[in-house]
Parts: sequence; structure tokens; C-alpha cells
Amino acid sequence: MKKAFSLMELMIVIIILGLLASLVMPNLVGKGEQAKQKLVCVQMKTIAEGFKMFKVDFGKYPTVEEGILALVKNPDDEKYPNYPKGGYLDGQNEPKDPWNNHYIYILTEEAFDLISLGSDGKEGGVDENKDIRYSECQK
Repeated sequence: MKKAFSLMELMIVIIILGLLASLVMPNLVGKGEQAKQKLVCVQMKTIAEGFKMFKVDFGKYPTVEEGILALVKNPDDEKYPNYPKGGYLDGQNEPKDPWNNHYIYILTEEAFDLISLGSDGKEGGVDENKDIRYSECQK
């Protein structure tokens, strides 16, 4: 004679799984976007370290025109003759944020800032669409 689960036992297991899912799912929803926002700050800190090393080597930050790409490859051999062979960032391409958008590089006389436009790729926004600034990641 074959042994099998009764209909009642199966229903109890399904109800227990449903209850567990109803408790766990609300905690997981939205965490992906929060993780991406935190990753932006981590990436910006890495880029910022590259800019700081660039300034140590050349006495100034790259121009806005040279941008973040100046940390990956030498923008001008005459202007930056002692540029390190591997650049200041790993990789061969300009880094992008987790939503595959380019970071925006802003340069003032003494400092710089980086901006990610968030998941919508547009200026402004709230929640997951908000712009993320390197200066705010420092706080």
C-alpha cells in the first residue's frame, strides 16, 4: 500500500508557506533600489579617491571637459606626462551608476562633486528617483 500526504496535510503546508511569504515579502520589496542607492555612494567614493590621487599627482583636478574619463585614460600626454599606466580607476571605460547612466562631474575652484540622477535618469525626483550627490554621501 502506498503512503501519501492527505489533503488536509497539504493544505496546512500551503497555509504555512503563505503566512511565511506574507511576513517576508513586504520586507524585501524596495530593498533592491535601496541597495542601488547605497552602491552609488560606494562607487562615488572610489571615483573621488581617483580624483584626489589625480590632484596629488598633477596639482589640480581634471577639467569638466576631461571628466571622469580622465581617471581611466590620459586625456592629454603633454599636459599629464607622468600619468600612471593603469589610470586611477580599474577598468577601461568610464564608470556608470547602477542604472547604467553616466555620473555627472562638477568642478569648482577648490572642490568637485559627483551626481547620479537616480533610477529615472532625470534631474530631481523623490525616493528611488532622487538625485544622489557625492557631497551628501559624505554625511
